[in-house]
Amino acid sequence: MNLLTFGAAAGTVGGMLYPVVRYFIPPSSGVAGGGTLAKDSLGKDVQASQFLQTHTAGDRVLVQGLKGDPTYLVVKDDGSLEKYGINSVCTHLGCVVPWNGSENKFICPCHGSQYDATGKVVRGPAPLSLALAHADVTEDDKVSLSPWTETDFRTNESPWWS
Repeated sequence: MNLLTFGAAAGTVGGMLYPVVRYFIPPSSGVAGGGTLAKDSLGKDVQASQFLQTHTAGDRVLVQGLKGDPTYLVVKDDGSLEKYGINSVCTHLGCVVPWNGSENKFICPCHGSQYDATGKVVRGPAPLSLALAHADVTEDDKVSLSPWTETDFRTNESPWWS
């Protein structure tokens, strides 16, 4: 009798908690391999071919990246996407760092930290370079961002953000 009562109570409580738990788990926008699809300013998936038609060589364009952080996609001189994205959150105080095309660097508006075209810190007070993410084009022409865990090519050190 105890087993029957426990089973009935557990089924009822489980049925009530399931929608509550599902509410707090965000929907996945990931792709195979643990990546996240990049989103534009309207929240739509970034299509690589359309993106490259509207942006020119040297452009750095903000998209929504890993964990919702603003991330720059970089257009190479040959008109293709770089294999990395640059997280735009300043390592000093967390401001979003805009790209300054006339000076060819990122300059933080909060305290003047400067980063080169690849996001490597060149002037403080920021202590670290901007974080990187892999930027790949999926089979259905969407841009996928995934965590960068390899050696940071700018400093030849392990990535501080992993």
